[in-house]
Amino acid sequence: MADATKFFFFSGKGGVGKTSMASATAVFYAETGAKTLIVTTDPASNLADVFEQPIGHKVTPVNGVQNLWAMEIDSVKATAEYKDRALAPYRELFDDSIVAVMEEQLNSPCTEEMASFDKFVDFIDNPEFEVVVFDTAPTGHTIRLLELPVDWSRHIAESEQGSGQTCLGPVQVLQDSRAKYDRAIAILQDPNRTTFAFVVQPEATPIKETERSAGELARIGINSNLLIINGILPPEHCRIPFFQKRSQMQQEYLKVIAARLKLPAKKVYLLEEEIKGLDFLRHVGRRLWSDTAEQPGSLSVEQAGSLSTEPSGVPEVTKTINPNVQQLLVPQKGQTRSVFFAGKGGVGKTSVSCITAVWLAKQGVKTLLITTDPAAHIGEVLQAEVRSEPTAILGVANLWAAKIDPKQTAEAYKNNILDDARTRYSEEVITIMEEQLDSPCTEEMAVFNKFMDYVLRSDYEVMVFDTAPTGHTLRLLELPMDWSKQIELKSSTSVEGDLLNKQAMERFEQVIGIMRDPARATFGFVVYPENTPIMEAHRAVEELKTVGINTPLVVANLVLPGEFCINSFFQQRRRMQERHLSQLAAKFSGAAVLQLPVLDREIKGMEMLEKGGDILFAT
Repeated sequence: MADATKFFFFSGKGGVGKTSMASATAVFYAETGAKTLIVTTDPASNLADVFEQPIGHKVTPVNGVQNLWAMEIDSVKATAEYKDRALAPYRELFDDSIVAVMEEQLNSPCTEEMASFDKFVDFIDNPEFEVVVFDTAPTGHTIRLLELPVDWSRHIAESEQGSGQTCLGPVQVLQDSRAKYDRAIAILQDPNRTTFAFVVQPEATPIKETERSAGELARIGINSNLLIINGILPPEHCRIPFFQKRSQMQQEYLKVIAARLKLPAKKVYLLEEEIKGLDFLRHVGRRLWSDTAEQPGSLSVEQAGSLSTEPSGVPEVTKTINPNVQQLLVPQKGQTRSVFFAGKGGVGKTSVSCITAVWLAKQGVKTLLITTDPAAHIGEVLQAEVRSEPTAILGVANLWAAKIDPKQTAEAYKNNILDDARTRYSEEVITIMEEQLDSPCTEEMAVFNKFMDYVLRSDYEVMVFDTAPTGHTLRLLELPMDWSKQIELKSSTSVEGDLLNKQAMERFEQVIGIMRDPARATFGFVVYPENTPIMEAHRAVEELKTVGINTPLVVANLVLPGEFCINSFFQQRRRMQERHLSQLAAKFSGAAVLQLPVLDREIKGMEMLEKGGDILFAT
């Protein structure tokens, strides 16, 4: 069966509907009789929300669908499994003291990324299913995931020829992995085995990200071969001038997609409700894959089974604005503040971050806007060039912007370490360090180090962080805790690192202290009023509480303006949103809840950013 297994990868910008399209595809193939597995590699998985049942870190049957199983890769559990598997052969060969040294080398936050990736490769290398569907993390992290087999195979081969050491221990520990990664690369590069689908919405940012990402994949020999255009407004429901304007904008972008993304394309039109539950997944699956699929249009009440037909009495959007919201964003005199916006991919973190940064700058606050998302889009939203180091944004006093570019940051980080080491160590030691720093783990540590640099800066009054989607943001925010624990455990009487360990610990403690101090840091989650992004944000807020970080701000984005929802289609979507908006105060107790409505144009350029700030932060 392994040789016949078909693999589907769904990637794209956060929020374009990857999980929905992947889940619908898995349901469709399972119901054709194929033994099917859907696996999510997204650290903030939503599979359980879409299928409306618990799933978790085990292959779990999906209720109501024969031949379908699902799994959500849990990085913590994957790490424990990986370490046990890597060390098992050596426990029988060596005494406890040697195994303890090897285990210590695996006690690194780098191991977590490696373990999750290794689990992902398991499903490619030795599948037990006829169809395996991967619901991936948003694009920047997916590119990273798919580059890792190539990077690790190279790193293991180079280490074998050199010192025999990798950042995760002796190369012997990883030899079996190298063969597995090489087999995975061959499958990923085989278009007869692997379908790589980009999900895109007809807007500027998803199109640019897809175009760039397809090029990056092609450079490692993986060719995208399908495009799914999701979230298209049904023209028959867009005769209202407000929605007609947005529909016309989408139609123009559909022409851009056809011209620039020359791939076979499937279209999925917006439904009255969010896509979750088997009725909706079956419907979308038929649209995507059935030769006899119905023409695009709305899902009828009869098909959905659960849609309300009650007449709409839609009220105007009401904004719950904390009168003290300025205190959450503007620091006290003489202090600095870090403002973090997090949330599920596609909810509008970048738009809200840019709106907030522009609004603060207009208040006379010296502001730096930084993105930690590998697929950085703040330049497109600001319509300005954003570089790796802070650059003044022309036309806006008090505003600077920067992006953390993983590749550039890793190279600079590596060079700094080696330059410093050359003043104290022999060439033999330098050679070993160079080999270990060529590890794929270096990139994550470099980004984390750069992030800390920005948090600790004092030359700006406010630093607004546009973060990566939730799972990767939690990883970034928890790394200071993880690394400080590692240094505390390793700090003993070793000659090499006591001073360095002490300095690193002080730095980590500073960052942790800032993130936990409500006078110096504000965490805000952006959601749109649907179940999946709200549940993801709620889980993340609860997880941050466990490390002493509270969330005092929530922004509900893309709220449909009630005054324009005057036909049955948009009234139904507005009622759906209202159900979720009414739960926000209870789910995020104590947080200021702000609402940002859908506007008649995309939020990009200073005019729209200023307009967004006037709406979001109005008193």
